[in-house]
Amino acid sequence: MKIRTIGIKGFRGYSNPIQIQVSDLLVLVGKNDIGKSTVLEALDIFFNDGKGTVKLDKEDINKANLAAGDDCIEISVEFEDLPAAIVIDSTNETTLADEHLLTEAGTLRIIKRYPNAGKEKVFIFAHHPTAPGCSELLLKKNSDLKKILEDHGLECLDKTRNAELRKAIWNGKGNLGLQTIEIEVAKIDTKNIWEQFKSYMPLYTLFQADRKNSDEDSEVQDPMRLAVREILGDPTIQAELAKVAESVKTRLDEVAAQTLAKLNELNPQIASSLNPQIPESSSLKWIDVFKNVSIAGDADIPINKRGSGVKRLILISFFRAEAERRQREAGLPSVVYAIEEPETSQHPEHQRALTSALVALSKAARTQILLTTHSPEIVKKLEFENLLLIAGQQPDDIRNVQASELPYPSLNEVNFSAFAEASFEYHNELYGFIEAEGKLATFKRGQAMLPYSKLNRDGSTVQQQIVLTEYVRHQIHHPENETNRRFTDQELRQSIEAMRNFIQSNP
Repeated sequence: MKIRTIGIKGFRGYSNPIQIQVSDLLVLVGKNDIGKSTVLEALDIFFNDGKGTVKLDKEDINKANLAAGDDCIEISVEFEDLPAAIVIDSTNETTLADEHLLTEAGTLRIIKRYPNAGKEKVFIFAHHPTAPGCSELLLKKNSDLKKILEDHGLECLDKTRNAELRKAIWNGKGNLGLQTIEIEVAKIDTKNIWEQFKSYMPLYTLFQADRKNSDEDSEVQDPMRLAVREILGDPTIQAELAKVAESVKTRLDEVAAQTLAKLNELNPQIASSLNPQIPESSSLKWIDVFKNVSIAGDADIPINKRGSGVKRLILISFFRAEAERRQREAGLPSVVYAIEEPETSQHPEHQRALTSALVALSKAARTQILLTTHSPEIVKKLEFENLLLIAGQQPDDIRNVQASELPYPSLNEVNFSAFAEASFEYHNELYGFIEAEGKLATFKRGQAMLPYSKLNRDGSTVQQQIVLTEYVRHQIHHPENETNRRFTDQELRQSIEAMRNFIQSNP
């Protein structure tokens, strides 16, 4: 299953419901403390049930909502690329479509609510039957379903399977009264349906920019531990481990039987009161067997004790290796890599290498990449459809950057809007656009003039009066001319703002 949309309400700064469209590669850009990391951390709570990187607490409840009497946090995820079959009742296969558990768009949307930041309540948002005799069939026992079938004179070839009984009832009714409703999973056979959904959900791993380093760091600190989780999720590996577990169980059964037989010779009463307790192979936690895997240096120094730059370089290498592996191998479980500020502690060259690796990894099957970044270097290596600008925490503040404020697509514009980066490159771009449109004279009309000394080739100077934008442009292109006062960062920004405003006002 792959994420199609994310919904958040009442979590930290997001008071009103927001919805974010997700692609194979989604990069959230925006200024500090605007809510980018909140999105990734909300997903960690959703997928990992508080056992991941982020622990939900009452401080996460939106303060405005809490003051208004609403203490509920809501996180929802809509999925596509759904499993062909699921099991709801015991081992009986059915489909999400046959059980009417999909939205009208054919997707699976799961909503988790956390009243007072406490225990989750899980709902399926689906286009589901509501007509009398057709509703709440998922709650019915086999005997109840048979009675409904008989009362309506309907036939079913296999009355031992609840899925077949429900299907026969729904197919036999003319009007199902299909409506979009919320179905609380706890009211169904939670152990079956929810565990089934969880088994198909992608592995979600969050790499935080400011994560503490300790000896107890989980797999998000060491990519080898993440690799263990993915490898153990491979169906082929699972089948092999099941065989190993069954072989061990068979041997243990023999040892237990022989031991009890010998005990029976000595004390039959005690022997008859004992039973061997051997766990089923499905309950074994194989990941614990490999909990100490790591990559360490010659002095056995683990990754989480190395410098920040080294750790990030290892992560770069890990993602590059994963990109190649996931493109080469089939049958791997779906995975979502969520990474906060991958540029942290990295030289621009390494930032570009990491971005290329992540772009390649996002193209592998069953793989999605979610990033937050403050790096113009990363933004410039991406496509516009990969970028989402978060300018605030209201629904209208979250927009695709293709809806540019300029009449042409510009990654420099993205960097200016997201990070307030006033670069020489962006200044040249805006000036070049106005010049190409033949509007320079109109742009300069009425602006204040500044004195500027033009440097001739023979070393002489000519005094001119020019507008601020030309003053900045001349100094960018002629750094050898040191006869003028250097423009300030504020003046560079002022010039960029003036050109942006002019372009927007003169389409």
